[in-house]
Amino acid sequence: MQHDLIAQARTWLAEDPDPETRDELGALIEAGDTDELAARFAGTLQFGTAGLRGELGAGPMRMNRSVVIRAAAGLAAYLKAQGQDGGLVVIGYDARYKSEDFARDTAAVMTGAGLRAAVLPRPLPTPVLAYAIRHLGAVAGVEVTASHNPPRDNGYKVYLGDGSQIVPPADGEIAAAIAAVGPLADVVRPEDGWEILGEEVLEAYLARTDAVLAPGSPRTARTVYTAMHGVGTSVLTAAFERAGFPAPVLVTEQAEPDPAFPTVAFPNPEEPGAMDLAFATARRAAPDLIVANDPDADRCAVAVPDASVEGGWRMLRGDEVGALLAAHLVERGVSGVFAESIVSSSLLGRIAEKAGLGYEETLTGFKWIARVDGLRYGYEEALGYCVDPEGVRDKDGITAALLVVELASVLKEQGRTLLDLLDDLALAHGLHATDQLSVRVEDLTVIADAMARLREQPPTALAGLAVTSAEDLSRGTASLPPTDGLRYQLEGARVIVRPSGTEPKLKCYLEVVVPVADAASLPAARARSAELLAGIKRDLAAAAGI
Repeated sequence: MQHDLIAQARTWLAEDPDPETRDELGALIEAGDTDELAARFAGTLQFGTAGLRGELGAGPMRMNRSVVIRAAAGLAAYLKAQGQDGGLVVIGYDARYKSEDFARDTAAVMTGAGLRAAVLPRPLPTPVLAYAIRHLGAVAGVEVTASHNPPRDNGYKVYLGDGSQIVPPADGEIAAAIAAVGPLADVVRPEDGWEILGEEVLEAYLARTDAVLAPGSPRTARTVYTAMHGVGTSVLTAAFERAGFPAPVLVTEQAEPDPAFPTVAFPNPEEPGAMDLAFATARRAAPDLIVANDPDADRCAVAVPDASVEGGWRMLRGDEVGALLAAHLVERGVSGVFAESIVSSSLLGRIAEKAGLGYEETLTGFKWIARVDGLRYGYEEALGYCVDPEGVRDKDGITAALLVVELASVLKEQGRTLLDLLDDLALAHGLHATDQLSVRVEDLTVIADAMARLREQPPTALAGLAVTSAEDLSRGTASLPPTDGLRYQLEGARVIVRPSGTEPKLKCYLEVVVPVADAASLPAARARSAELLAGIKRDLAAAAGI
């Protein structure tokens, strides 16, 4: 067995085009580190609806040039089988370790396979790539990014010609084409022949960002901004300047791209501590709000002054920002369909219904939200907002930031704040409070065991609220295809449990709805919602054994 493992590693080593991972793997073979080799050769990194994502390193279970070349060759074979021979594939990349190498390898493979390839001019936000696919009439797009994952990770996200991320059956067909790729020596990879796009593609994207704002709207709100060591700063500041907003005060320690993400444990605005430097900057600069992007700038976080919390600043939940943007668009008189994933707050449905707009729920992920017919606005609780679906059929942290700062400016002119508008929404629709129980694991069997336990013994009550229905979403519903998840409806609450699609996490999404009679009742409603959420979290953790 050990001999087979070493032989397998030597075969991989002989094909590896990257001197860095060759040295790494050679050292493991030389040291006879069979535990580490077994982890790296336990299978292959699986290509799915999130594309590829994993830790950088040598071997088929890691992200590296060999794995990326195979993925690109499989994608090229799939596109040609779909009759897209000669079609254009646009490739973007972030500023993570190896991102530019993976983008160049992808361009070489596409060119060698008889497709045309065009690479974005430099590390740019994912939404610029999603925009470029439709703008340039491409048949597919690839973004090399691991979004908000830890520094040691990278990923490979695939879009088709409609500008949306892949969904079944395309993901399975691409995975099969990747599995059919033979020796890497047989994958034609010329040294050149692809196009490096100029700044005009970014200029076209920036010109499009103007479309999300109302002509003549107030542009007075002042912001502090952090790019979280990612690629957002230059694009967001350019978009703000075009729009006529005051230049944001930058969190200087996090403004420039840095693949080491030195100031944060996880480069995700939702993670504890990630916003501390932004809060410190805001306490000095006293802006109206803080805006943060994740490293590839497809997500947007918002924080507001709040005297009731320690430090004087509070992060808004993704569901709160989702509702605020919906209310703003309704006030502007938009038409079309509002959509969200099933794990997001039901408040969006109430807002859409009252405004006479269409509303749809989808499975988790913008690959589903972006496909809703007639979509005008879509959001997901994990800080993702699609505010210009005709331009970018995906979440876009740049245009979302523009829209939220426009809303803050409108309210500022009225002597009001984002928190005041949240109060208005609670009075109109009831207080919709959400929270999440998220458990990061080293051993994925912990997640499988928790899901099995909940399926075998579903809870009958949580926080004293009776469970009125328990759905196993793996069987599908009348409106949703099957997915690995569980949904519980309670009296005045809702819970969804699912494994994360991109990280080793079990995620439990909680929502309670508390009626509010008048403004004076809001503090009591907030206290009640916090009590219920804490109770649901406690009881659900016990039921799942986590």
